[in-house]
Amino acid sequence: MSKTFIKGAAIVFSLLLLLFAFGCSTNEESAVEGQNEGGSPDEGIAMEPVELKFAHFFPAVHSVETRIAQEWGKAVEEATDGLVTVVTYPGETLLKAADVYEGVATGIADVGFSVFTYNAGRFPVIEGFELPGTVYQNSKAASYVAWEGLKELQPEEINDTKLMFATATGPSHLLTKNPIHTLEDIQNVEIRTFGMPVKAIEAIGAVPVAMTAVEAYEALSRGIVQGNCAPLEVLKAYRQAEVTKYITYTPFLSNAIFFVTMNLDVWNSFPSDIQEKILKVNEQIFAEVASGNWDEINTEGLQFAKEGYGHEEIELSDEEFARWMEKLVPLQDEYIQSMEEKGLPGKEVIETIKRLADKYNEMYG
Repeated sequence: MSKTFIKGAAIVFSLLLLLFAFGCSTNEESAVEGQNEGGSPDEGIAMEPVELKFAHFFPAVHSVETRIAQEWGKAVEEATDGLVTVVTYPGETLLKAADVYEGVATGIADVGFSVFTYNAGRFPVIEGFELPGTVYQNSKAASYVAWEGLKELQPEEINDTKLMFATATGPSHLLTKNPIHTLEDIQNVEIRTFGMPVKAIEAIGAVPVAMTAVEAYEALSRGIVQGNCAPLEVLKAYRQAEVTKYITYTPFLSNAIFFVTMNLDVWNSFPSDIQEKILKVNEQIFAEVASGNWDEINTEGLQFAKEGYGHEEIELSDEEFARWMEKLVPLQDEYIQSMEEKGLPGKEVIETIKRLADKYNEMYG
């Protein structure tokens, strides 16, 4: 065998070794690039289609289902080119109202819509937004206060899920069997409520009876309670116009904060480009649908009660308004003190709410 042949073979063999080493290096680099710093897939890797389970407690005909949940799901599907689809489970078919948040956190549902106050004590910062003593002109103003306020405050209590957005009912009013014109009229009257508004009902001298909105109709019909503290939409959506006669306007009494939130593991599994698309959908649906949703259905509820059942509307006199507020404002001071004792920013929460309420009441009132 010639020396020339041996030398040539050695060169060829060396080149083959270099090519093999280069190929292995390239594959290793591609594998690293397929993950971002948080460990979730990068947009460079093809994502498998995902179907999300969206749970809430509202009836299938309610606008939370037909507008918020369905429109959010369709918008997410369109924005992600069909990679993320959403199946809704209304009417507590997957999770009970009070179990929605924890059900999402633990993965029973992927996405959920419910009200924070159904888990009293679980969300101390957010409870500040539901305290009595702050006047809201309507649900749109209250919704912007809630969503912008939570983005500013970034409470740790909701870090175990990924909040899509928050919205609000706006003010709850007293829907009663007998007329309520003064503080004296409400003394010792059993009023259905839940969560933070319990303290408000106690402060004005009534008797709070805790139950969810779903349970209120039967309680009213059987005389277990004589009224409900709730937004006007329940008059139609939950047929409570059938079992009440009067509406006393109390724009300072209660303001329920709702959430749309996603399981954190599900959220972190999405590539960053998919996350960005969903975040844009959140802001779109909040602005175009969710923020004003309760204004629309509150108007429908009021018309339903007045035209179908002859409900009487009662406006508190200026003197009475001041008397009721005098009973309620100290609850905010108690909240601040309680929060500070826990090392939580109670004063900052209340100051943020008041500042944003002034801003958005003027903008949307």
